Amino acid sequence: MDIRKITETYAVSPQIAPEDLPDIVAAGFRTVICNRPDDEVPVELRAEALRIATEAAGLRFVENPVTHAGLNPGMVALQKEALDSSDGPVLAYCASGNRSSVVWSLGHAGTIPVDQIIEATSRAGYDLSGLRPMLEAASRG
Repeated sequence: MDIRKITETYAVSPQIAPEDLPDIVAAGFRTVICNRPDDEVPVELRAEALRIATEAAGLRFVENPVTHAGLNPGMVALQKEALDSSDGPVLAYCASGNRSSVVWSLGHAGTIPVDQIIEATSRAGYDLSGLRPMLEAASRG
């Protein structure tokens, strides 16, 4: 499992599996967000299977399937709400962690300076500098 910290309360990773949950719990996460659509994964890794396993491990599970082509303001708002309402650190996953970084970045445009957003995701290994115009537009509201 490759967990990459974006902030003290938000980290991203590639696809998780039920057997990863003990390590996720041990790392202190309280909420898991699935940003991966079911049509990208085998049945045993689909959201409902992971919801059951995640909740059995005592964690909150939020489903927010994101595609680059289908990314919309509702997905950004759901991601931010899940983070804001969590009672502890949040782990979001997708195929590589990139989409989870993008949706977090868009949700924080206007509350965190764009340079800091790009720097935080870059430190985690995700170059979102190409999103700068979109982040700056979102910052202006």
